[in-house]
Parts: sequence; structure tokens; C-alpha cells
Amino acid sequence: MLITKECDYAIRIIRALSNGETDSIPSISEKEQITLANAYKIARKLEKSGYIKSYRGSTGGYALKCDLEQTTLYDIITVIDPKMLLIECMQTGFDCPVHSHTSPCHVHCEFARIQKNLNQDLKKYSLAKIFLE
Repeated sequence: MLITKECDYAIRIIRALSNGETDSIPSISEKEQITLANAYKIARKLEKSGYIKSYRGSTGGYALKCDLEQTTLYDIITVIDPKMLLIECMQTGFDCPVHSHTSPCHVHCEFARIQKNLNQDLKKYSLAKIFLE
């Protein structure tokens, strides 16, 4: 998995709106080099999750709704990919023939350690610190 294109595009849409102004999807799509179809699809997910807001009308578009000081890369990535797992066997309920509590798989344990560190790093800095500094 790691970070999908869709996750990357979601972060770029938030970045495009980080100036505090309302912008149209065609404009965001052009600036951030995202296809219109993908931009609309991802914008709907971000709006449904409360990170952006849409405005209708001739001067409409999308605007940031979240506080960039309180929002992290992890927050945006998990809107698009809620599980955000490095490998399939880390899913809850996955029936791995090699890994169990009584006989742990060392590869699984190493991936779990990496996953934990990745999640911590993605939560470490606010988007304000990343985008605006």
C-alpha cells in the first residue's frame, strides 16, 4: 500500500486551498496536475469528512474547512485510505498461516514496528507547519 496516488492528490487539494480562498476544481486540478475526475472524486471525500466545504454558484468552488494547525498528513491520508496498512496481513482478522500470538512471524513484527513509526511520523507535524512555513 504505502501512500496511494489518491492520498497524494488529497494532500495536494488541501495544499491548493491552504491560502484560505475559495477555488474551483478545474483551477485546483490544473495547478496540482490532477485529472478533473480524480479531483472531483477526492474533493467529495474531503467534503464528506469535513476538511473542505463546497460553495455553489458562479463564484462557488471549494474552501478549506479544517484548521491546518490541527490537521496532519495522517488525518488526510486516512480519509482516503482508512486502513493505511503496509501489508495485507496487518488487517484485523486476517488469517495468516505463519503469524500467531503463540508463534509470531518476525517479518510481520518488523512491518508492525515500521507501521507504528510511519503513523507517528505522519501525525508529527501539522499541515500548517508543512504548507505555510
